[in-house]
Amino acid sequence: MNRVVITGAGTVNALGGNVQQTLEAMREGCSGISPLEFRDVDRLSVKIGGQVRGFDGARHFNSQKIALYDRFTQFTLVAAREAMEQSGLIFSGELAETAGVVLGTAAGGINTWDDNFRSVYEDGKNRVHPLVVPKLMNSAATSHVSMEFNLQGPSLTVSTACASSNHAIGLAFQMVRSGMTRAMIAGGSESMLTFGGIKAWEGLRVMSKSACRPFSANRSGMVQGEGAGVFVLETYVDAKVRGADILAEIVGFSMTSDASHIVMPSKHGAARAMRGALLDAKMDVTDVGYINAHGTGTSANDKTECAAVVDVFGAHSDKLMISSTKSMHGHLIGGTGAVELLACVMALRDGVIAPTIGHEIADPDCALDVVPNIARNAKVKGVVSNAFAFGGMNAVLALKGV
Repeated sequence: MNRVVITGAGTVNALGGNVQQTLEAMREGCSGISPLEFRDVDRLSVKIGGQVRGFDGARHFNSQKIALYDRFTQFTLVAAREAMEQSGLIFSGELAETAGVVLGTAAGGINTWDDNFRSVYEDGKNRVHPLVVPKLMNSAATSHVSMEFNLQGPSLTVSTACASSNHAIGLAFQMVRSGMTRAMIAGGSESMLTFGGIKAWEGLRVMSKSACRPFSANRSGMVQGEGAGVFVLETYVDAKVRGADILAEIVGFSMTSDASHIVMPSKHGAARAMRGALLDAKMDVTDVGYINAHGTGTSANDKTECAAVVDVFGAHSDKLMISSTKSMHGHLIGGTGAVELLACVMALRDGVIAPTIGHEIADPDCALDVVPNIARNAKVKGVVSNAFAFGGMNAVLALKGV
């Protein structure tokens, strides 16, 4: 089987418009969570989020393209361009015919849904733009990335709520490792910060009105964010031949289903996913120095995840660092795992562990080293990235440095 490495990364999120800005913000423990700004926000009870400020699609795309691109697609393409530029990979000939793209999203073009529902229900219009359907479909971003970069191989969109990005990256990893293709683009994107998007989440009563404080005893819930993270995956051999700058190696992936509850997480399902990723990677628990947690800032998620970590890592849990960058950029739902993977790369490549900011009061049910508030310099050789979604769909990635 092929070794699979990451040779390009790109992002747009509340912490920055590119990877460098995002990693600098993570190092500094900055918060990208602020008051939301969009139509009818005054009708919401939750008025904060990790909103991408100052993003103007017209600076990146012409008017004809803008008509086809929902905000989540725009984020994806900008991130993909950054990843491709860093990688230096060119898809042509046989490589183009076999290479593809796998992206994750939970809601797809919800901005388009929101705008057009208003148009027909609130404004009473009887017609919508003829391109509404191709603009709002969950697979839109995948299609446009494949067209922009000439990817003619396996291309698909994964929608597994909060685990979508990890599922997408894991599936792309498996395709390259198996030899189905030599290279893939993978990641995820989301832009749910609309009136309708937030109003729906308010009904679940899991949203904070003040801040995202994962693992802190005074947590009050999750905070949504938006943005995209995109990566270029290719075989280690090809990357070395090209002289590419290798960011990290993906060595393991596991998927499990809780098969128990539509919203409540399961320690057993999460633990099986982590064990599976380590088994796939042929890693011992002592090989892992850092876990990027799902860490949503809800009591149920935080406590269940910490219990699962202890269940899997045993005595080594006391030596692990575990943090949730959602405290900084918010929960990007289907796009969150992709942005969080940047923190894993930073840990391996730069020896910097992103903090869990907003941590104020220790929770005895989360008695792990959650890297509170301040980033830490530490050398680690292996990392794990967790994603545990509503519906009990779990996806865990394992990586190491090269």
